Amino acid sequence: MPDQIPPAVRPSTLAHPADDNSNLAALLNLALFVVIASILYFAREVIIPITLAVLLAFVLAPVVKLFRRLGLWRVPSVLVAVLLAIAVVLGIAGLIGTQIADTAEQVPRYETTIRSKVEAFRKATIERASSLITRWGRQLEPAQPNATNPASPNSEAAAAKANPEEKPLPVEVHQPEPSPLELAERILTPVVSPLATLAATFVVAIFVLLQREDLRDRLISLFGSGDLHRTTLAMDDAAERLSNYLLSLLGVNTGFALIIGIGLYFIGVPSPILWAVLGGLLRFIPYVGAALSAIPPLALAAAADPGWTMLLWTVALYVVVEITTSQAVEPLLYGHSTGLSPISVIVSATFWTWLWGPLGLILSTPLTLCLLVLGRHVDRLQFLDVALGDRPALTPVENFYQRIIAGDPDEAIDQAELVLRECPLSTYYDEVAIEGMKLAAHDVERGVIGPQKLEQIREDLSALVHELDSFEDSNPAVEPKAREKAEADQRILLKAPPDEIAILKHEELPAAWQGEAPVLCVGGRGPFDETASSMLAQLLGKHGLGVRTVSHAAISRSRAASFTAEGVSMICVTYLEVERNLPHLRHLLRRLRQRFPKSKVLVGLWSAPAEGATENRLRAGVNADHEATSLRDAVKACVHAATAGDEQKEKPSLSTSRPVLTVVGEGR
Repeated sequence: MPDQIPPAVRPSTLAHPADDNSNLAALLNLALFVVIASILYFAREVIIPITLAVLLAFVLAPVVKLFRRLGLWRVPSVLVAVLLAIAVVLGIAGLIGTQIADTAEQVPRYETTIRSKVEAFRKATIERASSLITRWGRQLEPAQPNATNPASPNSEAAAAKANPEEKPLPVEVHQPEPSPLELAERILTPVVSPLATLAATFVVAIFVLLQREDLRDRLISLFGSGDLHRTTLAMDDAAERLSNYLLSLLGVNTGFALIIGIGLYFIGVPSPILWAVLGGLLRFIPYVGAALSAIPPLALAAAADPGWTMLLWTVALYVVVEITTSQAVEPLLYGHSTGLSPISVIVSATFWTWLWGPLGLILSTPLTLCLLVLGRHVDRLQFLDVALGDRPALTPVENFYQRIIAGDPDEAIDQAELVLRECPLSTYYDEVAIEGMKLAAHDVERGVIGPQKLEQIREDLSALVHELDSFEDSNPAVEPKAREKAEADQRILLKAPPDEIAILKHEELPAAWQGEAPVLCVGGRGPFDETASSMLAQLLGKHGLGVRTVSHAAISRSRAASFTAEGVSMICVTYLEVERNLPHLRHLLRRLRQRFPKSKVLVGLWSAPAEGATENRLRAGVNADHEATSLRDAVKACVHAATAGDEQKEKPSLSTSRPVLTVVGEGR
């Protein structure tokens, strides 16, 4: 059984300029939604049987596969499966009809019990409250002498006798007797209409099961003909998982109905089969379905028993069975969640009930679930996943950036603490914080973020780095269930934990690295390069290396000659965007070489280099001892240089062994 509706990996987050056509696209989508809703409403007589047939085909598909494995041909397998479904539906309808007739006959017998309980309730509540109010009113009223009340009943009677009124003539309205044709229409329409819908449903289901592959190919041609391999796998996987889910849900609700029916039978509630079937049907509605199905049997138990014992036992039965089913059985079969958000379940139930009535209420969750699966596997319909799914709408990077630009660093810290349960601190910085800072730098370049806002963002980022100083840069112990939850919640999930980086001891370091600050971290000219430099300094300190951070202005042309730093063995220069700053980087490295000729230089290039970027850097004279494309690689290079000491003469190659991870989410 599936753990839940399968998550789809969304494209990585990219920063895009503002689109002037976004408002027009939103209006077009709104108009499309109105048109589709109108079609669903006015053509419901045609669409309802087709929808029921498709859902029935999803449920019967595993049964057809079972018959095929047993050796039956395709057509006999489909016919046998559909005939079994017809037999089950007709059997349930017959039971419901019989139970309703029996209940209707027994209702007059409960009239005395209902009246006595209503009278007892009225005396205990309304009359007691009325007597108390009357007593308090008399105590508050001042004493008044007896006087003749001009509005007494006697005066009213006398006035009535003095001015007698004429009685109105009674008027009766009689409807004309219906003709035999009208009478037949009134009787047959409530019977023929459901039977016609049922017949159309089963006929369409037969053709859907027979033409399953052809329908799949047509859907692929409509939604994903550009990538046949990916779309075919996605459609097959979604159809199989949805079939298994609906079949599992049907099995769970059937078991719920059986237990409720047996329990009501032994408790003594009349018509237990009727309430069992009602419970199984209404339980397709999440959260409130079981509660709604319990209302009629509870009312009947209160009416059938002169006491309250039957009612209490019925309440206990529904509470115990529902808690056991929702908290124990369902998680074992298909997980705690269907993948739908609670608000989408409520809204979809209201929407489908408005469109199709009670049948829409029962079908609301399966229909919405189908839309969610399409949204997670079809690129053009990904907005359905965002609107209906229970996963966060923003990726960790987007969420981080949104909290920073909103001036809410506390929530960004909470998000970081949540992510750090599954990954090291360096991985969080590389995959969330640095990427979010790139989005911010892009907005600064576009002029969206002004100087005052930029300063606030820098302060919030500094506060974030300071708060995360208590976390170690090591792999946390992550349980398998926690990994699944991290993927479902759209957090970073390490599929292969990264290699541990050694934590150096001061006394084991070479003499050149035992100073107070053997590593000098220099920020670039970008708006957030100094923040990236402070992140690197924090990580290096956690691995036993002394670090000093300086700004780009401290090594400027006018200040480079007066800048002093003793015992520097490694200089780390950080740039979020290096392609636009190659001349500045070249001159900065030249000044650093002149000022610290014996120190090694590491350049952190956090943005992915464009094609030909390496040749451009070489032609520009960018010559560094180490290059790193992530903070974790930079820490590894510094630790390696410290442990190698003076024996490491050759220039190590660029480290590319980054942890394999997945960031689940959708870019904008």
